[in-house]
Amino acid sequence: MNKKHQVLFIFLFPVLLLVIGFIADRPSDLMYGMGKILVSPSILLHDYLTIGGLGATFVNAGICGIICCLMIIHQKIEINGPFIAAVFTVIGFSFFGKNFLNIWPIFIGVKLYALTQKVPFRNYALVALFGTTLAPLGSAIAFGSWLAGWPAFGVAVLFGTAAGFVLPPLASHMLRFHDGYNIYNIGFTGGIIGSFLTALLRSFDFTITASTQLSGQFTAVITVLLVSFFAFLMVLGFAADYRGERMLSEGLKKIFASSGRLVSDFTSIGGYPSTFFNMGMMGIISVVFVLALGGELNGPVVGGILTVVGFAAFGKHPKNTLPILAGVVIASSLKIWSGNSTGVIIAGLFSTTLAPTAGQYGMFVGVLAGFFHLSIVMNVGVLHGGVNLYNNGFAGGFVASFLVPVIDALKKRRSHES
Repeated sequence: MNKKHQVLFIFLFPVLLLVIGFIADRPSDLMYGMGKILVSPSILLHDYLTIGGLGATFVNAGICGIICCLMIIHQKIEINGPFIAAVFTVIGFSFFGKNFLNIWPIFIGVKLYALTQKVPFRNYALVALFGTTLAPLGSAIAFGSWLAGWPAFGVAVLFGTAAGFVLPPLASHMLRFHDGYNIYNIGFTGGIIGSFLTALLRSFDFTITASTQLSGQFTAVITVLLVSFFAFLMVLGFAADYRGERMLSEGLKKIFASSGRLVSDFTSIGGYPSTFFNMGMMGIISVVFVLALGGELNGPVVGGILTVVGFAAFGKHPKNTLPILAGVVIASSLKIWSGNSTGVIIAGLFSTTLAPTAGQYGMFVGVLAGFFHLSIVMNVGVLHGGVNLYNNGFAGGFVASFLVPVIDALKKRRSHES
């Protein structure tokens, strides 16, 4: 694919969401809904479909996606697997937690760090995009604390910018903690930063506590829209490689052979056609997973699905994700959480951050990783109070750092004995 085709592809989904959003609601309802979204504390799990309605949520997601695309174009960055994953992740979380107001302090903070290091911002653009995991930090201070007016905005911008500033150095350091087996590395980094800053805020009587607002009334229409788009991605994969032979026999084979461990850019490993096909396939698998468990397509669930789709260009494929999903399902049947609850379903979708464990060590270890992940993710959110949207990335870092060294040690012992 040439540069023009890459640009058209990356803009396609956010523009589609924007158009659908404007069609879905009357202008007055759209403006009212957008206003409610922008002043929401936005911490986990604040579903924008409940807060602002379908039209406003789609418009917010479309605008956030377009902002990300414009940043990529402006910085003259190649549209490869990592940046496809970043754009789809930001769009997904714009259904709950990210809006076109609260993402800017993170961008500013990363930009300031780049200036202090005297390096181009484009070197940290990927960190900036994924770093919007901490976007709710500013919203929680501005609209969910005892501060009000301009002081609240000032403190919100200060903390959001500070979070963005420390993201780049910490992200590279935290990668060593899980050794690349947790794909959502910025989620783990964001959990550390969020926990640090939330503890600091709580010591000044800023109460930041995770809360839940969920909607299930749009499941049918969102299912149709998503499945249609994912089917289009699969067709696009065939169209991008007009013969279809190389994509199926070479591209997909190379992608499925990849462990998914960071950094696994599928556009480089298997080419764009096979990457598009894999994205569509993973999207449909995700929707089937949700509906099979009896779940609803609310904001957080849609965010989970779109994140899986994005990372199907950057580490995830059916072979390394299905064991993780199976582990979560098995865990939910044995543990205290209901298998059709939103908490379990999004834990399942986002638990695929541990896909490299299955890709590297096999199906059994993948199932084990998913089994452990459900327990960890249900208990770590209290540390950051919901200001780190990638809570599963935070949990995944702990699971990978615990599981991988044990598996490696057992493998070494077995190899010595043989």
